[in-house]
This record gives sequence, structure tokens and C-alpha cells, in this order.
Amino acid sequence: MSARILIVDDDPLVPRTLRILLRKHGHDVDAAENADEAFRQMESESYDLVISDINMPGMDGFDVLKRVKESWPGTEVILVTGYGTIENAVRGMKEGAFDYVTKPVLDDEMVIVVDRALEKGRLKSENRDLKAKLANVQGSTGEPALGRDPAFVKIFETVEAVAPTRATVLVTGESGTGKSMVARKIHETSGRKDEPFVEINCGALPESLLESELFGHAKGAFTGATSDRAGRFLAANGGTLFLDEIGTASPALQVRLLRVIQERTFEPVGSEETITVDVRLILATNEDLAKKVEDGSFRRDLFYRISVVPVHLPALRDRLGDIPLLATHFLRRFSEENGKAVSHIDDNAMTILQAHNWPGNIRELENVVERGVILAQGDALSPRDLPPEMTSSAAAPAPGQTLPLRKALEIPEREIIERTLRSHGWNRQETAAALMINRTTLFNKMRKYGLLGKRQPEESSR
Repeated sequence: MSARILIVDDDPLVPRTLRILLRKHGHDVDAAENADEAFRQMESESYDLVISDINMPGMDGFDVLKRVKESWPGTEVILVTGYGTIENAVRGMKEGAFDYVTKPVLDDEMVIVVDRALEKGRLKSENRDLKAKLANVQGSTGEPALGRDPAFVKIFETVEAVAPTRATVLVTGESGTGKSMVARKIHETSGRKDEPFVEINCGALPESLLESELFGHAKGAFTGATSDRAGRFLAANGGTLFLDEIGTASPALQVRLLRVIQERTFEPVGSEETITVDVRLILATNEDLAKKVEDGSFRRDLFYRISVVPVHLPALRDRLGDIPLLATHFLRRFSEENGKAVSHIDDNAMTILQAHNWPGNIRELENVVERGVILAQGDALSPRDLPPEMTSSAAAPAPGQTLPLRKALEIPEREIIERTLRSHGWNRQETAAALMINRTTLFNKMRKYGLLGKRQPEESSR
């Protein structure tokens, strides 16, 4: 991403070299010889990132860091020094620096650090938007913006109860059910909301890099470790660290995580210095951790530590009544983002959406609605705007048979009603509420589709 960057260094060679490097990557780069000049430029220009030397006459890099964080909190800061120590790295991270780089700075290393700092700035901006959107679970019309299925409403009652505490939370559920959103919601409604929210996908990094990414490393700790580096735990100090796909953690990493949770301390890779942090941990997985405990691939003591407050997110197919609400929410958002005048989803398209099994859950629904909005020709999203595999499977007559549209749409409607009845233990009142119809309408449709006597023996005992 292109960004505006300010380099603060009294050695003119450093800004000149970094300017050439960063401009090659599309950034707009300015330079200042000292802190006073830097502050004057920042008062007249907006910068996404400041790269400051620590050792300068007058105000040093830590003074620059403090002033930037006080006056321009949305701007990230990278500190650079020729005299790197773990102590300075820890101080810089605790005072809000994104990273700490020692000279001589390698081009590839600086490009990577800059890209990650800009990405963090983007995420902070998104977090501010989320804070406004998720201030409560009510939409602008008084309806829950994220769902009103009884099971989902209970989840947010749990979230609101646990958010003000420092309890570790384990969020479980299939991919795409909104685990990251729940983690952000917990952070944004906690006392840490003005501190960093740092997210890392444990399954996206090889084991050899994950420990360094989380805990940082000392210079020379391994091949390629050319300088001291702080990790994500320090980056999240005072705030929240969200570890996704925790079920993929290696046995060695599980041991280190257990210690951090118990003692709030750790050592960077290759260092003997113990660092203390104040981090709220939220973890997530789409795996059955209890089963992994039984087969020995996940530590039992760690499992008990991280599942102090478990939150399980239901699959979208188990909360069919929320599909119209969520689909309409996405429709409005993508219509606005794409400058389209798509105001509603027609009944046939909505029936198809509710009949779909949604293996990708909310993420899949979001993508389907975005595609539909982009393709829609009028003011309504219709079946022709949905993916072919959805419309071809929505009504499945026998080979060679053609059904009238009304008759064809009865097939998914029956499936929707039966699936919702099962998910609510055949409780008609809860089912009618989930489907947003009255009980009389539900009764008539159950009679029409032969569902009145379909309740299974094992279900009748619930």
C-alpha cells in the first residue's frame, strides 16, 4: 500500500538511502534532521509512518516516539539505532513503537518492517470503525446487527459479561462463523479498547518462525536474525492478543503459552532476559480441542487455562432465521461501497439463500451478496445474480422434469422449515420467531409439508 513516511535522522546518508528504497515501493517519503523539524512537518502534513533514529542531539528517538503517540496516535513509529540492546527494544515497544531496528539496516528487512507497520495502522483504523459499528449489538433500526437467533443472542450476552474482565476466552466454531469479529467485540467493549488489538494466525506461519513472531528474538538467535526484534506479545502489551487456529500450536509453543498465561512473563528466542507483559489473551480454533487433549496432541493443562470462558459460535445453517438480517446488512453495505442502487433481495432469491447449506458460513454469505450486488441490474437482488451452483441446486426435480417456479421453491422452503424446527428442538414458538413468521403460518406450512408428525423419538425427549 502507498503511504506517506517521515524519516528523522541527523545523518543525511540514512534518509537519502531510505528515501530511494521506499520510493521504489511506491511510498511518498520526507526527511527531517531533528525532532523539532519533524514536529513542524507533522503539524502541516499527515504521515502514516515515522522512522526515527534514537541517538540524535537534543531530543532523541524516544522523545519523538512519545510526542508522536501523544499528538498523532494514528501514526506508527519505527525506531532505528546503531547501538541495539534488548533493554531499548523493550522500552521502545512498551512506549508504543511498532518495531526496533538496528543498523546497518538491510533493505529487505526494512521493507518488511515498513509494510507490517502500515498494515497495523490500517488495522487500527478498521478497529476504530468497528468500535463505532459494534458499540452495541443493535442496528440502526433497533434490530440486532449481527443476529437475533436465541443462541447467538446468548453468545453476545456472554461476550458483554466477560469483556470487562481479564479472563482468557476460547472462541470455537467452523471457519467463517465470525470468531475474529467476536474477539474484536470483546476487545472493543473492554477497558483495553484504547490499547492495541493484535491478531496472528498460528496456522499461517511455520513452527520455526511462530515462536519468534510471538515472543521476539535476540540478534544472532538463528540464521537471519541480524538484529534484536520484539514480538507480538510486546506489541499487544496493555491490550489484547488474538491467537487464531491455536489447535495447530506445537508442543514446544504450548509450553511457552502456558507459562505466559500463568506468569505473564517470557524470554525472547535466544535471550535470557525475562520480559513481563500485561496482555489479555483470546484464542480461537475450528478444531475439537477436547478430542486433541484425549489423543495427546494438545496439553490438558493448557486447555483448561485457555477455556476459562468458552464461546461456541453456531454454524450459519443452524441459525437460518438470521440469514435475511445478515444478507440485508451486507446488501446495504456493498450497495453503498459500489455505488449501486440495490435496495432489497427479492423473495425468490431470499428463499434460495435460506435453502443453501453455507459450508463457508457468514464469510460465504458475505461473498455471495457482494457478488450479487455487483451483478445486479435493477434495484433488487434476484436469483440470476446468485452463483449458478446455488440456483441450480435450489430446486432439484427429477432428470428431465420441469417444475413451475412456485412449486420448485416449495422444495427449499420445506427444507428450511424442517431444519429450523430441528435446530430448535421442534419448539414451534422459537422456530416461528427464528423464521420471522407467526405460529399460525408455521403450523399451516408444517401441515402442508407433512411435518406435523415428523418429530423423531429422540427429539421428543428434549
